[in-house]
Amino acid sequence: MNVLIKYATIIDSKSDFHNQTVDILIEKGIITEIALIVKNTKDYKEISLDNLHVSQGWFDSSVSFGEPGYEERETILNGLKTAAHSGFTAVALNANSNPVIASYADISLVKAKAQNHAVSLYPIGALTKNGLGENMAELYDMSQAGAVAFYDYQKPIENPNLMKIALQYASNFDGLILSFPQESRISRSGVMNEHISSTRLGLNGNPTLAEELQIARDLFLLEYTGGKLHIPTISSGKSVELIREAKKKKLDVTCSVAIHNLFFTDEALETFNSNFKVLPPIRTNSDIKDLIEGIKDGTIDMVTSDHNPIDIEHKKVEFDHAKYGTIGLESAFGALQTLFSVKKTVEILTKGKERFGVESTSISIGEKANLSLFNPKETYTFSKKHIISTSKNAIFEGSELKGTVYGVVANNKMILK
Repeated sequence: MNVLIKYATIIDSKSDFHNQTVDILIEKGIITEIALIVKNTKDYKEISLDNLHVSQGWFDSSVSFGEPGYEERETILNGLKTAAHSGFTAVALNANSNPVIASYADISLVKAKAQNHAVSLYPIGALTKNGLGENMAELYDMSQAGAVAFYDYQKPIENPNLMKIALQYASNFDGLILSFPQESRISRSGVMNEHISSTRLGLNGNPTLAEELQIARDLFLLEYTGGKLHIPTISSGKSVELIREAKKKKLDVTCSVAIHNLFFTDEALETFNSNFKVLPPIRTNSDIKDLIEGIKDGTIDMVTSDHNPIDIEHKKVEFDHAKYGTIGLESAFGALQTLFSVKKTVEILTKGKERFGVESTSISIGEKANLSLFNPKETYTFSKKHIISTSKNAIFEGSELKGTVYGVVANNKMILK
């Protein structure tokens, strides 16, 4: 792929051209020239877009595509298309398919389906056999096939000894263990945050205590084992505090937060809109403030869309019976930009790569072109016309967002809207 990108403002603190508006020449997928003006002597395709900005390619540490087994929700191919149009050049795929991704063959299958695409797919293998939380899956075999981490998506590991053994075993090959932060015997049948709103709405509550107890347990186990732990999608201020203290102890722990948990409070459930039924549940303003502070001070290592397509038959039902989850790739950039500067937003969207073994390249001459293309200034109301996913369960539908994405250049390919 040969292309000349014109008049692009580079947002990349690792590049010598950071904050400069330049032309970028890409030949056979490699950046060969960056200058104020690059002449198109070889008549390559030119890209010239309104208020064009480019950054290192973005990474999402938690996406679900459904395939195999739930193709009506999302196929891998359409999921990767959605990611590309949303500015992501790499995604970590959860194992919550049917069957779950829990073997060497399963990892090989999903990797094969994503071959030769602009977006790189990094599979997460199930932590336990069939995702049942009882016996440890074939972690080493999956790592040999290309699994970057191990996680039973949104399923807490109830047995602490199983988590201890997993952390110890995976440390033999530098494996990353993910543990969903929820003590299920506390959360029980809660479908929203346990607070004033849950009482008023007559819905069973899921308290922050359930999250915090599980995190505290896992941090004690981590301190004992010396393993490598990632805690996905935390949602409470106390959780931030616990992880902050663990990092002061030099424990090898990272964490993420879902973008929607930075925006919406439990009061949004007044209309019983099942798009707001997510796990962990959306909490309170106080939690949001603490989560944002955790991002700013580095306690929270990455932000994820936690993209989870759910078909209409399982979402447009009575709130108690609706499945948890929202799509989020398409709205991720515009949502983050309503909270942070463009520089901070890009920093957030490019963090987490090293933790998940994703290659990171700066926008520099001689480097592979791995770029996200966007306009940070355009504002709009997010609606169904902005949705590329097969499923339409978007928590951000109707929200005012800032910043649009043009597409990506990566893996010697270009995908633009």
